Amino acid sequence: MAVSRAAPAGSVPGDRARGGTPRGALAELLAGNRRFVSGQPVHGHDVTAAAASASGDQQPYAVLLGCIDSRVPLEAIFDQTFGSICVIRTGGHVLDRAVLGSIEYVVDELGVPLVMVLGHERCGAVDATVGALRTGRRPPGALAHLVDRIAPAVTEVGLDDPQVQPLAVRRHVRRTVAALRADPTLSAPIAAARVAVAGALYDLSTGEVALLDPP
Repeated sequence: MAVSRAAPAGSVPGDRARGGTPRGALAELLAGNRRFVSGQPVHGHDVTAAAASASGDQQPYAVLLGCIDSRVPLEAIFDQTFGSICVIRTGGHVLDRAVLGSIEYVVDELGVPLVMVLGHERCGAVDATVGALRTGRRPPGALAHLVDRIAPAVTEVGLDDPQVQPLAVRRHVRRTVAALRADPTLSAPIAAARVAVAGALYDLSTGEVALLDPP
């Protein structure tokens, strides 16, 4: 994979002049993903300069909620540098009070205009939920919480559907997006078009991100 060590002047992803609106932030994320897919990332692995330049006040332009799957490193697949995005990862991108509070903070205190929920193909958390519902055996410990939160998406698709797993992944993304849009703290800036919430799906085979629920 070819790696460019430095971005052209005035074109560093995450620049607030380009990412200060929901539309601009979304365009920046998708442009970064295209660089990643084409094998031409701007940032590569030269993190020393990036870390030094991010030592001041942070000014991210998006917050991403994704899965903990090790094959889906969000900064890499969107080719983002230090300070450009806030990343939250939970099993199956499950939304709980800690995650919601973190998103509210980033939107309210840092002025981030875009929230993206990113699911991915072959999600293990969704697989575990399908298995638990089919066998009737609720998993032990806190894993049961993840299953409980993903179960409505699986149920809506239907366990008898031969495509229940991939369809449930998509349904769960859309349910998470809907929950964020309905959050009382986020609803006002969303209504004023200062913030947008988008849902997307990552393809493990190609590295591409496709929008499922555009803002």
